[in-house]
Amino acid sequence: MGKGSNVTGFILLGLTPDPDVQKVLFVLFLLSYTVTMVGNLLIVATVIGSPSLGSPMYFFLTSLSLMDALFSSATSPKLITDLLSEETTISFEACMGQLFIVHLFGGVEVFLLVVMAYDRYVAICKPLHYLTIVNRRVCVIFLVVACAGGFAHSMGQLAFVYNLPFCGPNIIDHFICEMYPLLELACTDTYVIGLTVVANTGAICTVVFTLLLISYGVILKHLKTHSQEGRRKALSTCSSHITVVVLFFVPCIFMYVRPVYNLPVDKFVNVFCTVITPMLNPLIYTLRNSEMKRSMDKLWWEKFQCPVRKRLH
Repeated sequence: MGKGSNVTGFILLGLTPDPDVQKVLFVLFLLSYTVTMVGNLLIVATVIGSPSLGSPMYFFLTSLSLMDALFSSATSPKLITDLLSEETTISFEACMGQLFIVHLFGGVEVFLLVVMAYDRYVAICKPLHYLTIVNRRVCVIFLVVACAGGFAHSMGQLAFVYNLPFCGPNIIDHFICEMYPLLELACTDTYVIGLTVVANTGAICTVVFTLLLISYGVILKHLKTHSQEGRRKALSTCSSHITVVVLFFVPCIFMYVRPVYNLPVDKFVNVFCTVITPMLNPLIYTLRNSEMKRSMDKLWWEKFQCPVRKRLH
């Protein structure tokens, strides 16, 4: 906390002051969080329990699903409980912790999506050398680099805010501790810090999003040389990846590629990022992936059948 600060906590105004709407949102968000956790952890358990899903693509998909579960858990429990609580306060330390965790797992996802694009490029454009180039050791290195990149990004975001002086008011018109609402509450000039945030988050999202679209364009162009069955399978996988990339980066660019000010729609864009997207990702990856669906059916149907057979015998 910066010098001159007398704020020890913040009041989160949430999404709406209407009690009836809050009850409806409580049910919806509780349901969506449950689906998010079950869907993402189901993917993790299926990949771990299925020897047929041992390729690097599923290693990265497991990592992404785990990040989605953690990313959603950084915001959804607090959002859900606040909808039924009269006091929607958060301490300064908890606020900084939430900010750090959200940007940590969000940053890791950015790097994972880049790695997944590279994985698809090698698999489609250099299939004979795929397992040599993207071997298990390389996968682990990529994951470590993604985590290190997310940590460095998150530490940068936290460093911008932690030492700012907060003299009051302490009311955040949001449901989580976010960068721009916090910068507006600081009792000092945050113009330069705002530009740094744009460079640290907005520019990174824009550049990475552009590069990912170009890379998938190259991959799709290269599919012309594949057989019809190969094109169909690769196109199904790539379309899932592209959908997830668009869902992740477009809201990020909207929120961070602009000067420091808040829009009324920001809260709902954040809901999409932190609640809806982590819920949709496992659905997108499983519904478009026949191999994943077969493995899920085989693994969980067998686990369900065994206890039933034991009872019958």
